[in-house]
Amino acid sequence: MQEMGLMALFPGPNLSKRAYQAGIFPYLLRNLKAETADQIWGIDITYIRLHGGWMYLVAILDWYSRYIVSWELDQSLHQEFVLLAMRNALKQATPQICNSDQGSHFTSSSYIDLLKRHEVRISMDGKGRALDNIFTERLWRTIKYEEVYVKDYDSPRTARAELSSYLRFYNEGRLHQALNYRTPAEVYFLGK
Repeated sequence: MQEMGLMALFPGPNLSKRAYQAGIFPYLLRNLKAETADQIWGIDITYIRLHGGWMYLVAILDWYSRYIVSWELDQSLHQEFVLLAMRNALKQATPQICNSDQGSHFTSSSYIDLLKRHEVRISMDGKGRALDNIFTERLWRTIKYEEVYVKDYDSPRTARAELSSYLRFYNEGRLHQALNYRTPAEVYFLGK
């Protein structure tokens, strides 16, 4: 491949380039613990491997209960799928704080304006500090090790169906040790 000048196509390691036209917000969660549902949400994007390509998953996670409030899956990284996930989440509830990384999706004026219209305080991880969004990073690890890596999705339709089923199980059927062996849905709806 090198001799012929060929390169493999794959998502690069940096999905988090920020949009320079919008501001960066401080990290508001240092020494703050979520004590109720909808107090703190985290949002992030990860890639999902398919047999012949990639899709992208965005999820909004309630930090108190680990409940996935909303998610979207798309074949591209267009801004609209992030906005759709957030709009759907905001139809259900409004968090006090929403935390993200400093990627372009979350520093865009359309995303920031959406949160400001709903009076949500914006928190952003420090540059290069994935651990600032540890609950969402842990969600990605769980989804990938329990679902994505054990399957070989042959199409976007298959990936959507399988992930939809798994994410429903994650919210409503998967017991979490950190939640005293309750499901995220149990804790989320009791904590409201």
